[in-house]
Amino acid sequence: MVDIVRKSRAEVGRFGYSCSMKIGYARVSTSGQNLDRQIASLRDEGCETIFRETASGKSITGRPQLERAIDQLGSKDVLIVAEWDRATRSMMDGIQIMQRVAQRGAMIKVLDKPHLDLTTPIGKGLLGLLSAIAEDERQRIAKRSGEGRRAAKARGVKMGAPSKLSDHQRRKALARLEAGETCSEIGRDMGVHR
Repeated sequence: MVDIVRKSRAEVGRFGYSCSMKIGYARVSTSGQNLDRQIASLRDEGCETIFRETASGKSITGRPQLERAIDQLGSKDVLIVAEWDRATRSMMDGIQIMQRVAQRGAMIKVLDKPHLDLTTPIGKGLLGLLSAIAEDERQRIAKRSGEGRRAAKARGVKMGAPSKLSDHQRRKALARLEAGETCSEIGRDMGVHR
């Protein structure tokens, strides 16, 4: 659900920073929870549009209204989040959200976490630091994964999905292929894809 409240540009500018539009996001986990407090905070902050949803926070997917809010952002717009733990559940997910917003030329302000106000120089520096931490973690994961694959191959571990055909079936398939049958025919008969 989306609330749209039109504000004058003078009223939008009264909050201490220049922006084109303020877009709010609020979420609760269950229908038994209430969005009123978050919505009130976003309205007090001057949000022109408020995206709200009821969705479990266990999954980092399944937040279509957050996706819509980010997609609405233009240059110099501000995504205002009432409560950071409602927008994200992990540090990496939070960093990715911040990076996506920054790539759109927009900023984030989190009402319950003043240090995540990316409309300030300190907040922008924090984004740089968190982005560097995320990049370092991605590189370490890639390095460990590569080392693990190389070590497994050295021990003779076969990588990839296990073969669906036995050695006997593979020899039989190759003989049929050499006899002129197509891969599709052989695969269909043996119950495997090309």
